[in-house]
Amino acid sequence: MTPPNDKVAIVTGASRGIGAAVADRLARDGYTVIVNYAGNAAAAEKVVGAIEAWGGRALAAQADVSAPQAVAAMFDKVEAAFGGVDVVVNNAGVMTLAPLAEATDDAFDRQFAINVKGTFNVMREAARRLRPGGSVVNFSSSVIGLRMESYALYAATKAAVEAMTAVMAKEMRGRAIRVNAVAPGPVATELFLDGKSPELINRLAGLNPMERLGTPEDIANIVSLLVGPDGVWVNGQVLRANGGMV
Repeated sequence: MTPPNDKVAIVTGASRGIGAAVADRLARDGYTVIVNYAGNAAAAEKVVGAIEAWGGRALAAQADVSAPQAVAAMFDKVEAAFGGVDVVVNNAGVMTLAPLAEATDDAFDRQFAINVKGTFNVMREAARRLRPGGSVVNFSSSVIGLRMESYALYAATKAAVEAMTAVMAKEMRGRAIRVNAVAPGPVATELFLDGKSPELINRLAGLNPMERLGTPEDIANIVSLLVGPDGVWVNGQVLRANGGMV
């Protein structure tokens, strides 16, 4: 574990899966980590408790990222408690799969509200408030390159995230703030595994030459690189973390 520093990281959607792994990794890197969650307080507190158990520093913070006022209030509270924010990881997201002909308005609205507007809401506050030398990591997806059936809406939301990532990186000129995105392939999380047969999971795992699904820790390690000193020259990029799938 890296010795504690005075830097603060907000990780959205951090109560489970990739977000929880990112929160743990950044805490091990020495950050005070804000474990954001939308509704499952118990799961978020479990992540906080696990981090504190090995000596890390973490705090749970409720905010629905699709609500601008909630996001602003979360930043307010973090600034009041810790003096500022240095790192933002935009991990919160949802996925509903269906062929375009069968996709519902509700599925469209929910995915764009959280994946796009939620990411935008957090990016806007980060653009206004992040301390000089900070870093933003957004989450895209390798399905943009795969263009798999039933993923049209989800892939569209992530294409929007990639566009905003590149633009924000340029807008941060003069503040030494880096803005990048990670685009995982299939990762063994509840979000990915839900509703898929073992046969489909095995088929998707075999699409990359590493012949396995990614793990939340695989992705957390990449986030750590992007926000840390070794990633200082990576800016405005999308890192496709998929084992060579695409």
